[in-house]
This record gives sequence, structure tokens and C-alpha cells, in this order.
Amino acid sequence: MSAATTRSRTPDRLCVEAVDLARASAEEAAAPGVVGAHLGAVSEGDRVVTHFFECKDPAYRGWRWAVTVTRASRAKNVTLDETVLLPGDDALLAPEWVPWSERLRPGDMGPGDLLPTDAEDLRLEQGWSGEDAPPPNSVFSSEMAELVEAEDADVTDRAVVPVRGSITSVAEELGMRRARVLSRYGLHSAADRWDESFGAKTPMAQAAPASCVSCGFLVAIGGSLGQAFGICANEFGPADGRLVSLSYGCGGHSEAAVMPKPPRPAPPVLDSMASDEFHLRPSPDSGSVPVTDEDVFADLGHS
Repeated sequence: MSAATTRSRTPDRLCVEAVDLARASAEEAAAPGVVGAHLGAVSEGDRVVTHFFECKDPAYRGWRWAVTVTRASRAKNVTLDETVLLPGDDALLAPEWVPWSERLRPGDMGPGDLLPTDAEDLRLEQGWSGEDAPPPNSVFSSEMAELVEAEDADVTDRAVVPVRGSITSVAEELGMRRARVLSRYGLHSAADRWDESFGAKTPMAQAAPASCVSCGFLVAIGGSLGQAFGICANEFGPADGRLVSLSYGCGGHSEAAVMPKPPRPAPPVLDSMASDEFHLRPSPDSGSVPVTDEDVFADLGHS
């Protein structure tokens, strides 16, 4: 290895001594009084040294002015390379930038906002957009045409696959003619999100008298989601117009039992216009207690 290709780890003496040149460059780039004390120098390569100065700007706490100087081979004059402001170990930095697709949260979109989807979005997959391909056992397939030709029969080119029952019509009915359709991952993610909002584990469902699967206000939906979800049509329910799990429930269930009202006792009747007589001794004709001679001559109480 030649000497020209090696790099010295020892800082160049002339570049290290060029502190005044480095300070003048930093003060020219910064505002007056911002450049502080000299913090040291670091060798960047052969005859390349970076000087660091303290930054006194309160908006850049912990930052340092970095001035790189250099000199040509066999030259005694040190020249300026660049001047930048770099963060130190305890510098105050802005938070790491997060892409908008990761910052977006449900409900952030407003009227007129556009939300483009990535071409590699895992929630979507390619839809069916090809031409009709007749099944192998069809008279219009290439296999059947070769078989018929071998048997000296004719297959005209004017024959077309009927529109009714074709792959195109079936794809149109299933909603598969779009450029991209919901993938299995996107379907499961949406189902988990909806079940968390209106599912069996919510406090409302835990206190409900019955689940939505037996409620008359549930509107059934098609597709695979119809096996686990439906739409609530109870205007007084907490999920009116929302997609709810069949295991969800609320107090607005169509078959909820109506609790009878507790009977109210009759108001008391008070007669304040007359006084009631309370006999100290039973009446002789009441027949409840036999009358004896002692009772006739007895005073109040027992004798």
C-alpha cells in the first residue's frame, strides 16, 4: 500500500492551530455573539481538521458550530472548507419525522380531503378484470374444439359465450370487476375494528338482555361479513346505522321484556274532624272476652 493511499490519524498541526480562521468563519455565518468558546478539534483525514465552537443561541441548546479547514499537500496556507451547525450529544432536536400515512387516524379526514392508497396496500388486492374464459367442458373451449375437429364436426367462430351466467356477469354480481378489492387481511382488520366498537366485549353488550342476532331491528347484509355482522336500524339504540356484531346487544332489543311497574299503595285516609273512642274494657256484647264479676267491679288495670 502506497503512502498516498494511507490516511494519518494524527491531526495536521497547521490545521489544528487555525482556530482564529475557524472562529472568524463561524462568526461570519452566525449572528453576533452566538459563537462561544472553542470546544476542540477532530481530524477528518489527511490535512483536514474540524473545529467545534459553542453555540450560545438559546434556540439551539446543545448545538455546536463545526468549521472544517484544510490545506494542500506541501502548502503552508490553511483554507476554509465548510461551516455548519451540528447537534451535540445533549442537543434539543425535533421529533423524528413520521410519514402522513402513519400519522393519519380515524376521523381525521374532512370534506374535500383526498386519501390516496399505496399500490402495495395490504388491505387491497387485485380484482378480476380479464376476459371471459369458457370452462374446459364447454363447447367453446379449445379442448372441445380440438375434440370436435378430430370427429369431423364444425365449430363456428360466431358462437359467443352467453352474457347471462358468464364469468363477467358473475364477477359483476360479486363486486369483483373493480380494479382492486378488499383482501383477506383488510377484511379481518375491519372485522376486528368493528367488533371492538360494537362487539360482545363492550359494556353495553354485557348488560344487554339479548344479542343482536335475535333482534328485529337488525338488518342482514350479504357476503362473508353477513355471517358475523349486521346493521342496526333502531333509531333509539346507541348503534343506529352502524355495523354491529351479531353478539352485540343493547337495551333497545326488540324482544326485551317490559318490567312491570311496582304497585303503588293507596294514599292514607286521615280524619281530623272527629275523635276515635278506645274502650278500656270490652263491650259486654262483643263476645270476644267473657264478662266476669271481677271485671264489673275492677278498677283500671288488673285487680
